Amino acid sequence: MKPYQRIPILECGEPLVKIPLEKFAVVSPHPYQQLGADYQGKSPYYLRQSVVDALIQVQAELQQHHPNWQIQIFDAYRPVAVQQFMVNYTFKQAAEARGLKPNKLTQIQQQDIWEQVYQLWAIPSLDDNYPPPHSTGGAIDISLVDDSGNTINMGSEIDELSVRSHPDYYANSITSIAQQYHYHRQLLCNMMQNAGFQRHPGEWWHFCLGDQMWAYLSNSVTARYGRVEK
Repeated sequence: MKPYQRIPILECGEPLVKIPLEKFAVVSPHPYQQLGADYQGKSPYYLRQSVVDALIQVQAELQQHHPNWQIQIFDAYRPVAVQQFMVNYTFKQAAEARGLKPNKLTQIQQQDIWEQVYQLWAIPSLDDNYPPPHSTGGAIDISLVDDSGNTINMGSEIDELSVRSHPDYYANSITSIAQQYHYHRQLLCNMMQNAGFQRHPGEWWHFCLGDQMWAYLSNSVTARYGRVEK
């Protein structure tokens, strides 16, 4: 159990709503659908109403700092079945990156790889007390796009299984390019926090509002979003 999962959930019943994608940049095709994740014909571009409202606020602030830049949406609502698909996919990728065959691992190798996978991915639990953050409609993975439509280089890819994914990985770097990575990560974080979001401690791209992780990072007694079906 991760620390944030100890936070009780007092579901507020706020609905999932469509993200107005015309206001943002969107990674297309959807990264997980492209890998084979089955959303059963449903769109992943949904969030709770308050989360959408806050994201629109961030987009407006971004325009003030950098005209014609956009928030780029990588992933939003994620059913538990898709969470399971991506956990399994990442496990396979992590094993193969070590030159190992996923179906021929020792117990120690399996345990080591699972620990690595779950540093990045939440357990795909169907227990209402421990919902994966994206299944609540209160979590989103995002980046930035400049006024030429180019995705800003943040120093690592979203979902990258490495230490470079840590938000402050480049904080003390002295090269100009590394300082730029950190500046853009902090620009994104500051704007999101101004709108009420919290950033995942280990992922520069993951932000939440209203779920257990948000409550934990905000020192809130309860979360207001539990797992929701669409």
